[in-house]
Amino acid sequence: MPTHPSTSPIAIIGAGPAGLMAAEVLSQAGYSVAIHDAMPSVGRKFLLAGVGGMNITHSEPTPAFVQRYYEQADWVGAWLQDFDAEALRAWVRGLGLDTFIGSSGRVFPIDMKAAPLLRAWVARLREQGVQIHTRHRWQGWDEQGRLLIDSAQGELRLSPPATLLALGGASWPRLGSDGAWQPWLAQRGVPVAALRPANCGFEVSGWSDMLKSKFAGSPLKNIAMGLPGQAMHSGEAILTEHGLEGSLIYALSASLRQAIERQGQAPLLIDLLPQQPLAKVRAALEKPRGSRSMAKHLHSQLRLDGAKAALLRELLDKSAFDQPERLAQAIKALPCPLLRTRPLDEAISSAGGVCRQGLSDGLMLHALPGVFCAGEMLDWEAPTGGYLLTACFASGRQAAQGMLDYLANAG
Repeated sequence: MPTHPSTSPIAIIGAGPAGLMAAEVLSQAGYSVAIHDAMPSVGRKFLLAGVGGMNITHSEPTPAFVQRYYEQADWVGAWLQDFDAEALRAWVRGLGLDTFIGSSGRVFPIDMKAAPLLRAWVARLREQGVQIHTRHRWQGWDEQGRLLIDSAQGELRLSPPATLLALGGASWPRLGSDGAWQPWLAQRGVPVAALRPANCGFEVSGWSDMLKSKFAGSPLKNIAMGLPGQAMHSGEAILTEHGLEGSLIYALSASLRQAIERQGQAPLLIDLLPQQPLAKVRAALEKPRGSRSMAKHLHSQLRLDGAKAALLRELLDKSAFDQPERLAQAIKALPCPLLRTRPLDEAISSAGGVCRQGLSDGLMLHALPGVFCAGEMLDWEAPTGGYLLTACFASGRQAAQGMLDYLANAG
């Protein structure tokens, strides 16, 4: 292994997947690397993401996979050219663990847990000489451009040959991703888009007391959702006290949030019976119900009951239940206006961050030569399903390669 002596090690601020991956690449290239993280231990959000099953990536074909990054698909796609889902699975195997593809196409470590992967990774980094400092909180720069870090030993002022910021967004402040870095970068001329909730719940104008008391927390299974004029997406959601959340809502959160930003609300449509064509629903509703209640009629003809039936009654006026055509239309496309996202600190991830135009292809800040950024603090987003983690890993490698190029030229 080549060695590159320096007065001080390369500084990586943040010990999530992006920071740790960059440290691995740099240390393997022979550089001295020090990681500084504000938390008492590394990978706190990574470990929490693994609760209930560590979804590390997705087996979706590459063209579809890349499109999961919305407007930034070409940007993130460039990172994935060097480190895609298959490369990530091979990397996990290199840590002595295997992965498998679940029925949904999502990829998991064989034991479904994040902790064994993180332990093996950190052990390998330490073997490569990476220094890991916890309870080291970055506080920006001093007047001489040195990194300011608060530690148990007092304030540190560092002048590393290169710095990587991998500080996350602002969706998990208790785990370290609090977005405190935003003003420090903006003050130095770095373009930063406001951080906003992604993969989050949404609020309606207000559910009735009946719906909240009886059905808050209930799943809506085998449904489809979408915005007018867009494709409907199938999956599951959850009724909450404030509105809706769950995997299907998370998958649509970018377009829902953007609709709210444009027009003040997102006119969500819900298909309560996506397996049933409209004509079949209409025919079932036109059958005589005799003395049976509408609730029993819906159950006997369409198996529509529980949370689905309650939501239908919540969002549709009473007169529609006496009009089979109108009722059928509502069952297949129930309007549910969403007014706002839930707070950022409840979101799984955040959108916004350091803007693409402020960065080189190697993820170095134009305004701060020698300072690089990676991970969720960059301005991209993706749905859950392994896409978030894959891009974080890939961005760490992209930034590390940019740092190697920068250091080679600087030397």
